[in-house]
Amino acid sequence: MSRKCEITGKSVLSGNKRSHAMNASRRKWNVNLQTVKVEIDGQVKKVKMSTRALRTLKRKRI
Repeated sequence: MSRKCEITGKSVLSGNKRSHAMNASRRKWNVNLQTVKVEIDGQVKKVKMSTRALRTLKRKRI
């Protein structure tokens, strides 16, 4: 299973980690995924979604 939000499609970002001497080494920023039970078309399903998407759904009361 990939680290990807099933609702928004948000996934891992990559870039450089910089030391004090400005040496570059590759690193990743993972998405904060949570497994949540969501009602989709009248059925309850477990979905991996980002916390940002979860906040948005709670705010819009969906």
